[in-house]
Amino acid sequence: MTRPILLVVALLVAQCVSATPSGMQMVGQARLHFMFWPVYDSRLYTPDGEFQEGQRPLRLEIEYLRDVTSADLVEHTRKEWQRLQPLAVPEQEWLQTLSGLWPDVGKNDVLALALDERGRSTFLLNGRSLGSMDDPAFGQRFLDIWLSPATSRPDLRLALLGRD
Repeated sequence: MTRPILLVVALLVAQCVSATPSGMQMVGQARLHFMFWPVYDSRLYTPDGEFQEGQRPLRLEIEYLRDVTSADLVEHTRKEWQRLQPLAVPEQEWLQTLSGLWPDVGKNDVLALALDERGRSTFLLNGRSLGSMDDPAFGQRFLDIWLSPATSRPDLRLALLGRD
């Protein structure tokens, strides 16, 4: 009687530990450091494990290694967008939406962006949906923070794209 229960428990634990989203394969992964402190681990997934510009669906996961407030997440997003290209009206509106969407994150929390075939962006925290944005331009602009050739972290970009 104990063996079947242990087997079921082991299978459930294995499913919980498996980090690969259903139907996706990892393209690459990278760790962001600020000075010498690790901030987060990031992983990029596509259906075939290969990245093509403009490809959908895809998923970017960020596992935080420290506590970060919602306000800091939004502010860093704003700074990165501003650095890549001056902010316009859509970005200002998106930042307001993100302020209400993103909670504070803690150590080991996983914040994910899932882009579907239509370009709809859904944010998840530890697998639970936080909300969606229907504007396909948002998803691309958000991903540009990590995947644009003009990103502030080119080494991180190369690692996420599996080219490190």
